[in-house]
Formats: sequence, structure tokens, C-alpha cells
Amino acid sequence: MDVKLDPSRDDLPLMANTSHILVKHYVLDLHVDFESQVIEGTIVLFFEDGNQFKKGNSSTEETCQLESNEACKFRMPEPCHIPVTNARTFSSKMEYNDFAICSKGEKDTSDKDGNHDNLEQASGISSSKYCCDTGNHGSEDFLLVLDCCDLSVLKVEEVDIAAVPGIEKFTMSPKLTVASEELRNQIVHELVTLPADRWREQFDYYARCSQAPGCGELFFDTDAWSLQIRKTGAQTATDFPHAIRIWYKTKPEGQSVTWTSDQCGRPCVYTMGSPINNRALFPCQEPPVAMSTWQATVRAAASFVVLMSGENSAKPTQLQEGFASWHYYVTMPMPASTFTIAVGCWTEMRPDTCSSNDLATERPLPPSEADFRYIGICGHMEYPCRFQNDSATTQEIIPHRVFAPMCLKSACQETLLRLIPPCLSAAHSVLGTHPFSRLDVLIVPANFPSLGMARPSKEKTGLVSDSGASVIKHGLNPEKTFMQVHYLKGYFLLRFLATRLGDETYFSFLRKFVHTFHGQLILSQDFLQMLLENIPEEKRLELSVENIFQDWLESSGIPKPLQRERQAGVECGLARQVSAEVTKWVRVNQRPRKRKRRQKKEVFEKLLPDQLVLLLERLLEQKTLNPRTLQSLQRTYHLHDQDAEVRHRWCELIVKHRYTTAYSSVERFLQEDQAMGVYLYGELMVSEDARQQQLAHRCFELAKGQMDRSSAKVVAEMLF
Repeated sequence: MDVKLDPSRDDLPLMANTSHILVKHYVLDLHVDFESQVIEGTIVLFFEDGNQFKKGNSSTEETCQLESNEACKFRMPEPCHIPVTNARTFSSKMEYNDFAICSKGEKDTSDKDGNHDNLEQASGISSSKYCCDTGNHGSEDFLLVLDCCDLSVLKVEEVDIAAVPGIEKFTMSPKLTVASEELRNQIVHELVTLPADRWREQFDYYARCSQAPGCGELFFDTDAWSLQIRKTGAQTATDFPHAIRIWYKTKPEGQSVTWTSDQCGRPCVYTMGSPINNRALFPCQEPPVAMSTWQATVRAAASFVVLMSGENSAKPTQLQEGFASWHYYVTMPMPASTFTIAVGCWTEMRPDTCSSNDLATERPLPPSEADFRYIGICGHMEYPCRFQNDSATTQEIIPHRVFAPMCLKSACQETLLRLIPPCLSAAHSVLGTHPFSRLDVLIVPANFPSLGMARPSKEKTGLVSDSGASVIKHGLNPEKTFMQVHYLKGYFLLRFLATRLGDETYFSFLRKFVHTFHGQLILSQDFLQMLLENIPEEKRLELSVENIFQDWLESSGIPKPLQRERQAGVECGLARQVSAEVTKWVRVNQRPRKRKRRQKKEVFEKLLPDQLVLLLERLLEQKTLNPRTLQSLQRTYHLHDQDAEVRHRWCELIVKHRYTTAYSSVERFLQEDQAMGVYLYGELMVSEDARQQQLAHRCFELAKGQMDRSSAKVVAEMLF
């Protein structure tokens, strides 16, 4: 896959001007329509500015992301016609049972003349350089820039939060008479800075404010990578409205979610770790520094289940006409890229029987124990932190739910359900307090791009402008998803450190590191610096952040410590066992077809899955393996029933040695394990074997409609 990189295609821009203004909270009100494959509704954003810009500052740094002579042409606000969304037909009232909200707003559901339709067309502004033309308005206005891609933005308006009953408690005035911009922004500031022990009240008022009427439409425009919003006369971030509502809908081709079918053939949609993260799902601030909370109400047909990365175990609220709504929220500020949603005909999987011990260990914290102490030594921004609650810190197994298509019920009950509690317990024993109060596990379809979950980090961006905009180098390269070198090096670096320091020292440090940095953005340097500071001098053995970076991160190829380890022939007991089994298989492969009577039959040891992967990798190094040996391999280890990692290596052996009898295993893998199957397509085509190439083309034709875009693009380049 030696393809020249095109910076205009492969670099991913982060356009949000996070240095000027930050989103502190999102309120989403969405409807999922499977017929049109569109998610539509509103999002209300609550901001806080840095107060570092003063009115009258005419620097173009406030209004431009990058220098350019090109001008933005902003859409003029039109008469206040709220675009029609199907959701309004189903529910005119938003339920927030978690926060005991009393007032429920009702939005206009009338079908207007559609005069916002023209707003769905992109403006054609260059995504790499633009500037706001303020000549027609007499002065330069502050430009809010949000990361946005493949969204139809219908309307942007300021929210009149001063109209919310009881909101005067957040102002210095006992009674609100004239609601000025300054007063509304003061209310938002007081709301977003409430102490953590008032988070329920805070989220209550976020919800109330999100239903408040608009008080003026705002100029906006979109280009390929951003949504730009301004208000005439608002010359700084301080002057800009701190609560705005955006009416929008996604596009079927948007790359933040995948519309597909589950293992039972039922429709579903989910976020899947796209290179563009969530910017094709909702307008947001993409850089990780933009840490925010959120709450979301999502409506769908009553036959569907809505799962989100929220802190609460949401239950459906039945609406009229066969629809239901689900409400989730998050109180821990996190980057917008961590927001996830999955909607499908999932079934909650429960064990047939449940022991009393399970009931005791998986129970939620009772209300008396769920009140957190909000003073402590945590280094993150303030939020209701589990690390400050004695009961939460000792909770080994947090409440969890498992969802899957009904056709996978038996597999979940037999295998998955019993594994989750010990895994949670093991995580607690190694890393300490679970950062979240609960967990939902979803069995996703085969086309989920499991190798593409890496998110942008601060280290991977290019030059950051004064506004906070930057570029992720090669962030859009479709092949980057399948490059595993960084993962492998990371694994071996951690393994190297654990071996060098000893398990007791290393795992003790991991627990301390998680406790120190939970809820914060961290870099590799932070991890390594703290590690070296917390181990005895005699165990550092000349380790330093600089030489670790040089050996493991900045140098290509196998790191020097690993080379020395390989040269020394160091093997653990499990690896030595595999080596012995490889020797046996080599002997079997070298024997003549007709065995002598006195020749001893090889007895093979039972191997763990990781050992099987190593065994097959070692056998891949053999120049030839005859069909008899391959058949014996398959029977001995039941390779057809092993996990995907093992079956992938088995398929590589099949392809390398043209073992036609097992080609059905390759076909199955390419259909059921699509993300990992990308490598196999390459091996089938490189072989220059006509039958194998036909196999590749046939499987791609069957799977391409369900494959994620990056995988399909890479495979198409291999085949055609």
C-alpha cells in the first residue's frame, strides 16, 4: 500500500477557535430516522470565554483562522421560521426525569414554507484559509468557529435564557426587567461555574435554558470543515452570545456514523471511531482541550434501543405514535470525540440465573453513599468525582448492561456475560477506582472498524494558530487506520518498562498515575516523567524521557532494547512452549506421506489463544507446509472456532500455501471480520494466483456495501 500522501486530502484540519471561547456544555435534542438515514434536531451550546480580548481590538487574529484575502459571505438571518423536524410531531415535551424538571417547553411544529432549504448548500469557501469580510457592517465582528462536516445547518439563533422562570437566582438583580446581552452572558457564566455539588440543579437549568425561546437569529456560514457564526456588533468573545441554538440535520453520507445492519439483518446506526470524530454528527469544538459536559434526548421508533456514552442507565419514555425517547447525560468534562451513540434493535442480555454474590457486587451505590465529597486532592476541573467517594473507590464491579442482537443471545449468555465481572474486578485491582459509575457493552456488527479507534492527540497536531486552530497530520489518510506500528511499539514499550522495573513497582505506579491524572488530558511525556520520578534510582538503569523517546518513538524499525532482547534469546515459559510445538510441526511436515510403522506419533500440547497466534506466525516463516500438515493443524486446534486473531493467522497460512480446501475459511473471515480482513485482500492480490484474486473480488462485491468507507477505499485501491 505504497501510496503518495496528498496533504490536501490526508491532513485533517481542526478549525475551532478554542483559544478565544470554549464550549462548556451541550444539550442535544435529536430524532433518528432510519428511512432517510438522517439524524435531525437541535443542539444548544453554552460558552465561556477567556476574557483575554478587549472590545475595540481590530486584530485580524480575532476574526480569521488563517491569513487570506478571501472573504466570507455570511447568510443573512431570515424570518423566524423554525424548520420542520419529525421529532416535533412525536414529542413537544422534553422529559428530564433525572433532574426533576417541572417546566416543559413546546416548540413550533407547523410546516412552514421551507425557506431555509437553500441554507443546506455549502458556500464553497476554502477550508484552508478564509477571513471575515466586515466591510459591509462597519466594524469587525467576533467569529465563532466550530468544527463541522457534512451537516445541513438550517438556522442559528441566540437563546433568551433570561426568559427561564427562576433564572434570576443567577444574577445580581432580584427581578429581571431588561434582558441585555451582558445579563444573559452573566447568567451563563454563573450557570457553567456552579460548584460540583450542585450539578443536578445545574443540569436542570441547562435543560430549561435549552427550551427557552430564541431572541434573534445569527449570521452563519459553512465550508467543508467548519461552521462560522457571528453577531453584528459583537466584536469580542466576551460580547458574543454565550448560549446559542443550532438547528441542523446530518447527511446519509456523513462519516461520523455508520448506517448498517446488525447480525440479524435489522437496521442500526452507530458512531464508529471515524477519523473526523463527531463533527458530522453535531457542530462541536474538536480539539481535546475543549473539555465539556453534555446531556441528550434522542427519539426513535419504539422498536429501537438508544445507547450512549452517558453516566446514567437510561430507560425509554414512550411517546405517541409508536416512538420512544431516551435521555443520557455526562457530568465529567471530556473531549467531544468521546460522545458516542448506537441505535438499533438490541436486546439486553441477562444471565439465566444470577447468584446472590453477583447481586451484591454489581449493585449501584445507594443514595446515602452516592453523595460525593467535593473537596480533595484531585487535579482536574471540578465535577462529581468518584475518586473522592469512599464507597466508589472500593466498588470492584460497577453496574453494567450487555446489549446484542437477539440472534447472539446464546453466545452472550454462554461466554460474554460471565467474563465481564472478573474483567471489571481485575481492572479495579490494577488501576484502582473505576472513573465511571456504570458500563454498557454492545456487540457491534462485523463492519465496525475496530482498528480505527485512535483519536487525535495534542502531540499529533501541526502548528497551532493563535485562535487554537490546527491540523492533524495525515489524519484523513484512509490507510492510517490499518497501520499498527504505533500500537505495537506502545505495547512493547509498556512490556519493556514492566520487565525492567518489576511487576510490583510497575503496577503500583500505574495505580498512582491513574489516581493522579484522572479526569485530565495527559501526554506521553507526563506518563514517562512521573514514572521515572517515582521509581528508585537503582531501578532507573539510565532510563530518561529523552532516550525512551529516541529509542521507541522517534526511531523507525525495532527499538534497540527489543533487538538486544531478541539477540539474547530471552523467552518466557509460554513462548518456550510454543517453540517446542513449532519444532514438532516442522518434523510432521517433513515426514513422508507414508509413515513407517515404528515412527512415533507427535503429541501436541494444548495452547492458549495468544500462543496459537505465535505458533501460526512462526509457521508462516516456513517456506512450505503441505496440505496434510495444514489439515492436521486445523483439526488439532479447532482453528475454525478460534477468535479473530487466531483465524487471521490461519487464513494467512491458507493463502500463502494455496490450501484450496480451506478457502471457505478465508471467505468467512472477509465477511465476518471486515476490519481485520483488509490485510488479507492485499495478500490475495499479491499472490498473483487467479483463483485467489477471484476470491478477493467476489468477497469484496458481497461486503463493500456494508464496509466502512476507509476500509472499502483501501481495498478498492488494492483490487482495481
